[in-house]
Amino acid sequence: MRIVLVGPPGAGKGTQAAYLAKNLSIPHISTGDLFRANISQGTELGVRAKAFMDAGDLVPDEITIGMAKDRMEQPDAVNGFLLDGFPRNVSQAKALDEMLQAAGMKLDAVLDLEVEEDEVVKRIAGRRICRNDSGHVFHVTYAAPKTEGVCDACGGELYQRSDDSEATVRNRLEVYHTQTEPIIDHYKAQGLLVTISALGKVDEVTQRAMDALKK
Repeated sequence: MRIVLVGPPGAGKGTQAAYLAKNLSIPHISTGDLFRANISQGTELGVRAKAFMDAGDLVPDEITIGMAKDRMEQPDAVNGFLLDGFPRNVSQAKALDEMLQAAGMKLDAVLDLEVEEDEVVKRIAGRRICRNDSGHVFHVTYAAPKTEGVCDACGGELYQRSDDSEATVRNRLEVYHTQTEPIIDHYKAQGLLVTISALGKVDEVTQRAMDALKK
């Protein structure tokens, strides 16, 4: 199967992508992994991307598209893949359409993980991370530490990352609504959109997604 996974920040895309890719026996292709791999390997696209990132600029679509194309042409992706974080806008979605058409392929589904905005803010803004190297993550509502502000594992101080603040989360949501959400209509018009609720336990959402994809 060839699947695109979409949804707002905090919807659990990364977690679900890993589970779904394993269940479907297809590679999970995330934008973050693409950038890290190309930069660490010093590829031409990686060098170009790093120059933009070091300057604090957005990486142009053509570079992201090039990385995605190279990855989708790898042997392990011949029988399918799950795209996470790509396409990020309508321009990238159209480029993906053209790429697949040129290769005689097509998407099977676009899985939209639906979650209310207030729930997204609650999920992300409630995260607390241990300052020590343990990197343990807690949540004030869903996985609270035994003692407020203290890591259960090592006794380290728990803190909220600056990019997890409510103001930052709402800004990320605004960027999502403006740039990424329009691809939902793009794929709905092609009859590819499958929308499921991203609420509940991880395995419940995974099963919900698998059931929806089978249909």
